[in-house]
Amino acid sequence: MNTTRMRMPSRLVLSAVAATVAFTGASVLTAGHAHADETPSVPPGTEASAEPPVEVDASSPGLKMVDGATLAPAKVLDIKSVVESQGGEERREDSNETVKFALQAEVLFGKDSAKLSTAANARIAAIAEEVKKQDAKRVRVFGFTDNLGSSAHGDVLSKQRADAVHKVLQQELSAAGITFEIRGYGEQYPIADNSSEEGRKKNRRVEVSFPRGGGGSEG
Repeated sequence: MNTTRMRMPSRLVLSAVAATVAFTGASVLTAGHAHADETPSVPPGTEASAEPPVEVDASSPGLKMVDGATLAPAKVLDIKSVVESQGGEERREDSNETVKFALQAEVLFGKDSAKLSTAANARIAAIAEEVKKQDAKRVRVFGFTDNLGSSAHGDVLSKQRADAVHKVLQQELSAAGITFEIRGYGEQYPIADNSSEEGRKKNRRVEVSFPRGGGGSEG
């Protein structure tokens, strides 16, 4: 019985090879880190198919690299996990190198104020404990606002709020020999859409970040 082999167009075959190489190089990163909107409804390879797989000719010129071409070096991507409270008031991001806490302004301050609330000290103290746990020697405290009001006012308020959080952290970590970097970015670097109150609420925040495991800098 004669067997007919079908050749895939070289561009399609090269795409398949590139995808295979990329998957092989990043296989250590695949478990548990896909975005929700990228997760298939069924495990890969189990999708229903109306036709049998197309047979690929291994000797096809389209599967061969051109003379002088080489594969790019393998690269391990940084893995980031994000944990956020149900209302989004508190957010923690962990990567291979850093830990970042983001606290919405409403859980720390009154409206248009840089005075810490009574409950704020406990939240900041919990972050200080994590700094001690990681034995970090450099801590960044950055303040941000939404785009309401003037840009100049946002710059000043965000810096004042960062200073207030820094003051408590410094008290909690007084014996740790830590270098602090404190900045107020105002309405720069929004993480949500400022056209809605929900988005503006997320943008009004203070972020505290530091290296994992005794690192001296965040790169």
